[in-house]
Amino acid sequence: MGHHTHNKTFIAINRALLSGLFRGLGALPWPLLRGLSSFIAWLARSVVRYRVGICRSNISSAFPEMTEQEVERTVDGFYRFLADYFIETVKLGSMDADEMKERMRFENIGEVNADLHAGRNVSIYLGHFCNWEWVSSMPLWLDLSSGAVPCQIYHPLSNVAADEVFGAIRSRFGATNLPMASSARTLMEMTAKGIPTITGYIADQTPPGDSLHHWIPFLNHDTAVFTGAEKISRKIHAAVYYIDMRRPERNRYVGRFVKISPDAAQEPVNALTKTYFSMLAESIRREPPLWLWTHRRWKHKRHAPSAPDES
Repeated sequence: MGHHTHNKTFIAINRALLSGLFRGLGALPWPLLRGLSSFIAWLARSVVRYRVGICRSNISSAFPEMTEQEVERTVDGFYRFLADYFIETVKLGSMDADEMKERMRFENIGEVNADLHAGRNVSIYLGHFCNWEWVSSMPLWLDLSSGAVPCQIYHPLSNVAADEVFGAIRSRFGATNLPMASSARTLMEMTAKGIPTITGYIADQTPPGDSLHHWIPFLNHDTAVFTGAEKISRKIHAAVYYIDMRRPERNRYVGRFVKISPDAAQEPVNALTKTYFSMLAESIRREPPLWLWTHRRWKHKRHAPSAPDES
C-alpha cells in the first residue's frame, strides 16, 4: 500500500512540474519562443547531435538525387522545424481558440462537415509532417450538430505523468483520445450505437518487427506499413480523407482535406494505404525538412526477397 501511495505522490509531483513548465513556457510571447527554438535547434543539431546520423542517412537514401550540400541543408532545416514543433506543442496548451484557428487553418472542411451531418463516420489520414499535434484543434472547425465525436488515436506514454499532461493538451479543443489497443473496439461500438465519429490516424509509424506486414514503395524504399487505419475504416464504412499539410510561414499551418474515398469498405484491400503513402510522399517531396526524419523508419527488411508490392 505504501509503495502504491509513494507512486501516486511521485506521479502527482511529476505532473505538477511538467504542467508548470508547459504553462510557464506557453505564457512566453512568440518572439521569445522563436529565439528559444533557434537555440534548441542548434543544441540538438550541433551539440547533443540528437540522432543526426539517422536523420542524414534517412534523407540521403530517400532522396538519392540530392547533393551532399542539399542533404545538409535539409538536415539543418529539419532540426529548425523539430525545435519549432516542440515550442508549438508547448504553446498548444495555452493558446485560446481564436489564436489556434488563426495559426492552424483547415481548408475544404465543408465536405467533411457534410459527411458528418449525413451521419457518416470519417477517417482522417495524416503523417508526422508539419505540426501533427496542432491537428487536434480540428474540432474547432467541425459541425458536430449530428452528435459526431472527434477522436484521435495515440500510443499511451510509459511516463504516466507525461501521458496525462500531453493527453490534456491534445484534448483541450474537444478531441477524445483513444488508446491504440482499444481504438477499433471503441469505434465499432460507437458505430453500432449510431454515433458518427471523425478519427485522426497518424499512419506512417513503423510497425513492430515481423515479416507479415504489407509492403509498399515509399520514398525510394521498400517499406513495411501499418494497415490498421484502413482495416478499422473498412469495418465502420468511413469516408476517408488525407490532410495535405503546408507551412506558409513559421508557426502557421494549413491543412487541406482531400477525399480519398466516400466509403473505405468499397475500395480494394490495401488501396487506401497505398494512396495515403503516395500522397504523403508528395507532401514530403514538396518540403522535405518538415517530416520526422529521426525515427528509424526503414529498420525492417523483408525476410524473403521479392519486389515491392504494386497492388
